[in-house]
Amino acid sequence: MQIKTPDIGVDQATVAEILVKVGESVEIDDSLVLLESDKASVEVPSTSAGIVKSITVAAGDVVSEGSVLIELEAEDGSTGVVEAQEADASQKTSENTPTSLPDQEIMQELSSHQPKATHAVEQPAQAAATSSIVEVKLPDIGVEKALVGEILVQVGDQIEVDQSLVVVESDKATVEVPSTVSGTVESIEIKEGDSVKEGVLILKVKTAGSAPATQAEAAKPEAVQVAPEAKAGSAPQAAAAPAGEIEVAVPDLGVDKAAVAEILVQVGDTVEADQSIIVVESDKATVEVPSPSAGVIKAIHVEVGQNVSQGIALVTIEAAGQVKAASTPAAKAESAPAVKAETTTKPAPAAPTSAPVEQAPVQSADKLSKEQNAANAKVYAGPAVRKLARELGVVLAEVQASGPHTRLMKEDVFAYVKTRLTAPQAAPVAAAAVQVADLPKLPDFSAFGGVEEKAMTRLQQVSVPQLSLNNYIPQVTQFDLADITELEAWRGDLKAKFKQDGISLTILAFIAKAVAHLLKEEPYFAGHLADDQKSVLLRNEIHMGIAVATPDGLTVPVLRNPDQKSIKQIAVELGELSKKARDKKLSPKDLQGANFTITSLGSIGGTAFTPLVNWPQVAILGISPATMQPVWNGTGFDPKLMLPLSLSYDHRVINGADAARFTNKLTKLLADIRSLLL
Repeated sequence: MQIKTPDIGVDQATVAEILVKVGESVEIDDSLVLLESDKASVEVPSTSAGIVKSITVAAGDVVSEGSVLIELEAEDGSTGVVEAQEADASQKTSENTPTSLPDQEIMQELSSHQPKATHAVEQPAQAAATSSIVEVKLPDIGVEKALVGEILVQVGDQIEVDQSLVVVESDKATVEVPSTVSGTVESIEIKEGDSVKEGVLILKVKTAGSAPATQAEAAKPEAVQVAPEAKAGSAPQAAAAPAGEIEVAVPDLGVDKAAVAEILVQVGDTVEADQSIIVVESDKATVEVPSPSAGVIKAIHVEVGQNVSQGIALVTIEAAGQVKAASTPAAKAESAPAVKAETTTKPAPAAPTSAPVEQAPVQSADKLSKEQNAANAKVYAGPAVRKLARELGVVLAEVQASGPHTRLMKEDVFAYVKTRLTAPQAAPVAAAAVQVADLPKLPDFSAFGGVEEKAMTRLQQVSVPQLSLNNYIPQVTQFDLADITELEAWRGDLKAKFKQDGISLTILAFIAKAVAHLLKEEPYFAGHLADDQKSVLLRNEIHMGIAVATPDGLTVPVLRNPDQKSIKQIAVELGELSKKARDKKLSPKDLQGANFTITSLGSIGGTAFTPLVNWPQVAILGISPATMQPVWNGTGFDPKLMLPLSLSYDHRVINGADAARFTNKLTKLLADIRSLLL
């Protein structure tokens, strides 16, 4: 199996580090190669378990999307080449059969009008196979990989077409994957928590056998022949008369009700037969309702966001006459299947990807103006692409089409959005944050010597929205001083021994341990204000964010469960996190889940500062450099090493007296670290 360079948002990247060696065993998601560009550092994970057979790149090589990086060999010695060739052959064979992708799309469209005929057509390829075991694989869910959140069936269960089988989750959506066949679940090939991607085998289904295949094949010609009539709805009546008004109603969508997602025409518009006029969405599919005849839109009976059911009138069309109405569907039926498929809905397996966003179709449509929606209506694109454009606020007329007959594909929309997000001339995140803060535009500095624009680092840019949340947090800072004279002396005694073991023992390890101990006594400081602002959510575990300065800006990796670890363990992990942060090797998991943060100026300088609370946390501790100061002992002054503490907190959750008590307890713990043992 070949591991190739994924899409990392740039044309080229440099191989910064190779993380494996030939002969090593790797598991799924193990990092193999570190790639770097001027925008990001990306660890390329393994998509399969196996043994590294060969490494086709070297550190410093420049690679692009699709470049082969690693070749893996399965544990049994197979390389996956044979399997890939068989898969290719299978795919080519399927493309030449009646169940190839275009026909599936045609059948999917027909399902909105004749569900029984559609199912009869969709099943032959599976039922007529030499084996009665059908493999159900993960469809395209719009992301490279996702996690199996829940398995909804068991071995031995009887399932029907479109019945939900598993729930997969990504950072973008939660999707129920439906069955494409009916039968008995023979085996389940995945388990909860598995990382899966498009094409991964989910389960095997035992179908009824070859008998239904004969019936289905016999039904297929009839289903295709009646397609124009089914699609036209009331078209037969229109064809019988030279002209007249036709009401276009909601077809059978297989559900009780659906929402009007988009109206593609206006009163007075001239439409052609089969031109899409309304987009309706349900929890199973997004369907474009076509015009049954050429004519003029006389009335529109629904509005965007309205719930409709089968038979509800959508629009009234004044038909242009018998010849146009009758000939157009016939011409469509005789044309190549691939051409017709381009105006149909997406196959059933992809339909569930729309489910998570269908709760507010009106808001999605409102992202675009009427003029932009009108421009979108003129573009050749399917319903799934139109819905994606509405969700992202994209004007389809501005997107370059790559599909056949200039049809817009999902990939075109994603590429357009990616280009806009990575455009160097703008800083959209920062601009959005400024608007939220109601700051006015900058004045013109040309009369005062002009300016030189210099882009912030990517890390700084993505930090702007998070930092802007501080505008909504009423925060106060409590200052205190901790006597760490004895603690520093003890650290000095231990430092040499730790250094021999390759461990850097800093004062931060002791502070993290003391704070973790204290958070057990003061759980509100590690809690979160509930969304309704009527309660506080107290966490069951302590995960501490540790701010690390890097050349690109400040990043905050998370130290897990410091209350359960020794100071030595904490020192080791702090060193590892700091190194990963500076080397740009932190994973998303390394940055998530903190409920308290410590930030330190180290030896940079300063006497005190007011750190900003990192929402959704409610407190953050700032550490300034320790200095020798004279401290009154009752009879004279003693030289003491004093450590400045700055505790910022969300005043909605924490009172001033509580904050003062917290820092006072912390100073006592640091003054005599032995009290942690009591």
